[in-house]
Amino acid sequence: MSDAHNEHQSAIKTPKQLIAAVVAGFLVPIICIVLLVQYVSNADKVGAGSAAQTPEAIAARLQPVADEGYTLKDASAPKQLQSGEAVFKAVCAACHATGAAGAPKVGDAGAWSGRIAQGESTLIEHAVKGIRAMPAKGGNPDLADAEVARAVVYMANQSGGKLKEPEVKAAPAAGAAAPAAADAGKKLYDSTCVACHGGGVAGAPKFGDKAAWAPRLKQGSATLYEHAIKGFQGKAGMMPPKGGSTAPDDEVKAAVDYMAAAAK
Repeated sequence: MSDAHNEHQSAIKTPKQLIAAVVAGFLVPIICIVLLVQYVSNADKVGAGSAAQTPEAIAARLQPVADEGYTLKDASAPKQLQSGEAVFKAVCAACHATGAAGAPKVGDAGAWSGRIAQGESTLIEHAVKGIRAMPAKGGNPDLADAEVARAVVYMANQSGGKLKEPEVKAAPAAGAAAPAAADAGKKLYDSTCVACHGGGVAGAPKFGDKAAWAPRLKQGSATLYEHAIKGFQGKAGMMPPKGGSTAPDDEVKAAVDYMAAAAK
């Protein structure tokens, strides 16, 4: 009887053993939980449904804004000439598709027949330099003469003509740049001088108008430069100093040369 009682006797025999058993009962589960949390938290985690920290997402955020939605072009590369149809749709259609301002409407053989009879070179010259209500190059000085010529041929051939596509001279070799002065002159003309010289406003000689420029060209470059830089009061109108700009004298002279060259 005593042997059976001893076999079922508790292993805790002293108060110290009891305290140790109670403490272990609390500490062991806590230690297990802490170890489990550390194991789980050691892995790299991102919020659910988020990929903001992936290498791809980071690269996308660092990508230059200019690369998004823009097509970058090499400004020094040779200009790609537009087709006649493209120039017509972008520039000429404003008048020649509707017949506005007396422009011969594309497709109207009767309106174009007399003009086509003048010859291809005359048609192109009128389009490049302007005639009556039509501004030079349709009001877009950035167009190359070859682009204007292509547009003229396109419109004429859509209206009963059989003109030949104009030949385009080979572009300069890669790396061959236009003189800096010529570039500066055109830039100043496009940004400032065109306001008056593009349409003959305030008595200004119209860009490309040989008759209007002839007496001025006879005065010589020095006089033209002086009038452009210091301003000039003429019978038909006036020119403010530097066309109202703050451009350096050299750029003003370059703009004068650019306009004079177009009128020779």
